[in-house]
Amino acid sequence: MMINVSQQRLLIGLAAASFFAFHGSTMAPAQQPDTASVIHQVDTAVKARIENLAGYTVTEHYAVYKSNDEIHPIAEMTVMTTYKKDSGKSYTIVSQAGSGIVRNLVLGAILNNEKRLNQPGIREGAWITSANYEMKLKPGGTQPLNGRDCLLLALIPKRKASYLIEGTLWVDSKDGSIVQVQGTSSKDASLVTGPAQVMRQYANIGGFSQATHVRAVSNSFIFGETIVKIDYQDYHIQLRPPG
Repeated sequence: MMINVSQQRLLIGLAAASFFAFHGSTMAPAQQPDTASVIHQVDTAVKARIENLAGYTVTEHYAVYKSNDEIHPIAEMTVMTTYKKDSGKSYTIVSQAGSGIVRNLVLGAILNNEKRLNQPGIREGAWITSANYEMKLKPGGTQPLNGRDCLLLALIPKRKASYLIEGTLWVDSKDGSIVQVQGTSSKDASLVTGPAQVMRQYANIGGFSQATHVRAVSNSFIFGETIVKIDYQDYHIQLRPPG
């Protein structure tokens, strides 16, 4: 049977319409998940880390800078940190340099605070979960960060504490694991120090989100504006035995 030009055009048009009708439905942007499902993913990821991480060691490098000079630290410290689920954190100082006053009053205070916060019975209050935060999914779909597609959540602490951050949480869109948190501490760290501006980054190490970099900016009557940077390297993860 011969097909004339008009019939050919009609067939081509129908084929094109069928193609776009089918592929248009498959290539349409995925609907953004609802807040409740994302929060559930975040809680599940944190719970998995809590239940399966028996401990770890990591080398932490601390550097303190004054005002806008983030090139020349006024104090530095490198510590070997050991975390055990049953007992919390302990530190061994590997090296230190710079102002002894700053090391004692700033870095010493940070280490003591971290040690206290990671004790069993206390650390639960610092976890980034729905038990400690109101979370609301921000509109706009995913945002790439450090090579990962992330969803953004607004974080509002359910109580005031220097270790709870009011700001934004980035989580991996695939599994809800934490990628970054940024904001302001909801309570002053001390009577002489204002609320800190904090940015903390994470990476998937041993199957769980572990901190890799922290930058915190604060002001005090004694030191003025100070910037503390912490870098975490050489994690050695110990998993809980199965069963």
